[in-house]
Amino acid sequence: MQQILVTGGAGFIGSHLVDRLLAAGYWVAVIDDFNDFYEPAVKRQNVAEHITHPNYRLYEGDIRDRAFLDEVFAANSFTAVVHLAARAGVRPSLVEPVLYQEVNVGGTQNIFECCRKFEVKKCIFGSSSSVYGINSKVPFAEDDPIFQPISPYAATKAAGELLAHVYSHLYGIQILCLRFFTVYGPRQRPDLAIHKFTKLIDQGLPIPVYGDGSTCRDYTYVDDIVNGIIGALHYSASLYEIINLGNSDTVYLKDLIRVIEECLGKKAVIKWLPPQPGDVPLTFADIGKARRLLDFEPATAIEEGIANFVAWYRQSRRD
Repeated sequence: MQQILVTGGAGFIGSHLVDRLLAAGYWVAVIDDFNDFYEPAVKRQNVAEHITHPNYRLYEGDIRDRAFLDEVFAANSFTAVVHLAARAGVRPSLVEPVLYQEVNVGGTQNIFECCRKFEVKKCIFGSSSSVYGINSKVPFAEDDPIFQPISPYAATKAAGELLAHVYSHLYGIQILCLRFFTVYGPRQRPDLAIHKFTKLIDQGLPIPVYGDGSTCRDYTYVDDIVNGIIGALHYSASLYEIINLGNSDTVYLKDLIRVIEECLGKKAVIKWLPPQPGDVPLTFADIGKARRLLDFEPATAIEEGIANFVAWYRQSRRD
């Protein structure tokens, strides 16, 4: 039985991935520190059904702690690591840039170093579309230059990709860097736009909109992202790759708000605010490489995905 380590496995994307891995018969270990970036009880709920599974083990700890990581790796025989643990979000990174560097760069190197030390030969690294910065060429392709990030978060993800290349090149570890494009769906973090907007519109409170509503995002449903990660776990043809995972479609912010309004049956009260530093005006994934290497094909349109999210939101409020 393959043993998979998922860092950040109590979070939004990670917990969905663990669902899928356990259902497919993998043995899964999770590392998560349940920090207070948002309410830790939310993450506890994400893993509530995992805890009792016979093929699941939860380790609570910080990826900055090498001694802790050494203990986890030494106690197991991991066949692959999916590294999703990170301090997330562009705007919070502007407030705490050093923390983001320590966790996202230092912590990521710790994971790669443990893979080297304990001879784990496969690692999937969760990167981000934010590495593209303000990219005038659309759609964004993996060979576009990424040397002008505009937030500390983006810079840490670009640094993680560079470290991945070093460890792959020097130590023969297969590392696939997956650039996620604006992931959403059930269990989405409460600080992200779709979750925040849904809650505020439902409560009849104003939603903060930065800029004029003309920003575009390539919103990607979490099930599609998990399909891409599973595809990466099965991929074996080359040692190092950078691969976009997106919906390959763009949605204006004002249209996103309209879809949420329709799903809730309520109108939004909009509080218009100036554009935020660090925010990019557009993300748009070229997924030709993902299709070719991972057999990746996003299947969830924004209307269906938002409807699923709103249904989950309403159910979670009743629980």
